[in-house]
Amino acid sequence: MKTLICGIVVLLTTALAADLAVIQPGEVAAQLAAKGTHPVIVQVGPIVLYRAKHIPGAIYAGPGARPEGLELLRQAVAKLPRDREIIVYCGCCPWNVCPNVKPAMELLKQMGFTHAKAMFIETGFLKDWTAKGYPEE
Repeated sequence: MKTLICGIVVLLTTALAADLAVIQPGEVAAQLAAKGTHPVIVQVGPIVLYRAKHIPGAIYAGPGARPEGLELLRQAVAKLPRDREIIVYCGCCPWNVCPNVKPAMELLKQMGFTHAKAMFIETGFLKDWTAKGYPEE
């Protein structure tokens, strides 16, 4: 039974990731460490997570599952070129149950952004970013 449940979770996670352009946390950290232009990073999770710790330079525009969060996101990116790289992340909970990333990505797609990616946070921001020693503020 445990194997069946694990298999279903993997399938659901894969299906969600298949709908989205995804980037791994290590890739984001490497981009931040590199010289040159960095992507716009947007945190679309609860404000309490953003205030506790977030990726350096990240813009708060969440929660992405609520209309007011989506409006914050719309305002935050409205003046950006549609080909600008944008990375959206949440980190509130495991990827397969996150309510915020997919609506945020759908909005960016509707707005015409062609280089938007969702950062794949498998478990949560603490384990998948902080515990790995990636930069935060």
